[in-house]
Amino acid sequence: MKVALFSTHEFEREFFMRANIPLHHELLFNSETLHQGTAVMAKDIPAVCVFLTDELDAATLSVLARGGTKLLALRSAGYNNVDLEAAARLGITVVRVPAYAPAAIAEHAIALMLTLNRHIHKAYNRVREGNFDLNGLLGFNMSGKTIGIVGTGKIGTALARIMRGFDCELLGYDVIRNPDCIDIGVRYVDLQMLLAKSDIVSLHCPLTSETKHLINEHRLGLMKPRSMLINTARGAIVDAHAVMEALKNGGPLLYFGMDVYEEEDSLFFSDRSSTIISDDVFERLTTFPNVVITGHQAFLTREALTAIAHVTLCNVSDFEAGHLKAENIVAAKGIEARQSTDATASEG
Repeated sequence: MKVALFSTHEFEREFFMRANIPLHHELLFNSETLHQGTAVMAKDIPAVCVFLTDELDAATLSVLARGGTKLLALRSAGYNNVDLEAAARLGITVVRVPAYAPAAIAEHAIALMLTLNRHIHKAYNRVREGNFDLNGLLGFNMSGKTIGIVGTGKIGTALARIMRGFDCELLGYDVIRNPDCIDIGVRYVDLQMLLAKSDIVSLHCPLTSETKHLINEHRLGLMKPRSMLINTARGAIVDAHAVMEALKNGGPLLYFGMDVYEEEDSLFFSDRSSTIISDDVFERLTTFPNVVITGHQAFLTREALTAIAHVTLCNVSDFEAGHLKAENIVAAKGIEARQSTDATASEG
């Protein structure tokens, strides 16, 4: 089957080429972002494969449908960039990769925690300059600390397993209680208690209308003094401006680690080093010594990319054969409740 891939990056291509060896699809790689203006590039191509930065609004989907596209294959778990009602109306089937290595995102969240806690970013720069002064690098033991996990799907469960190994107390918040997390030792509480009791809060919920700016000015004020917030889920779950103000005002939030950002579409996945970044909130956050930012790389492991390519192309094969796996299909209705337990929300 002919497949047009948009927003492709060099780090992806080898994995898709390798995954395609037994499947024999015709892969057309495009570095361009998919939007209404570029959708004509997919004319007469039945399957389009998209990244989370592609714009899948009604206008773009209409152009794809007129050009003969029948399948929209997301190489991600999240689908908040897709107008699902428009896709259904236009007869375009939408599929995704619901789980592709939850440990990758969980491990990156922990890397952010440890970097902030032990000031690895500051120590690295000091040593490179020949400065071995330890003042200002004081951290804390992770053992015995309380970790609040918001969203206890596959990634949240992977995080809970690892943090149990750190001998941490685990609190969880989700609309659905995951038996696997309960078995690990997660104690479910309401969000207010989780924020008040947790030394570290890690976000792993999907972005929905209910979770947009879930962490806002009010909820930041509920957090435990000197606490840490980690976001490897979706940027819009956190009101970044409110976080900036909380850090400026001295708490209770003390540390912030993020791999995702609400306005990341105009920043991430490209080299901006020679341009002026006009996003004042983002730029201010980069100046804080108690903030660590990575550019949506939590999913970037060999294992995760192998799984993404394999499942994405198998979805295309299954569509061609007429027997798609139900768990990989994204429908216009009844999806948000299901996603809370099966999302690997960060590539996420």
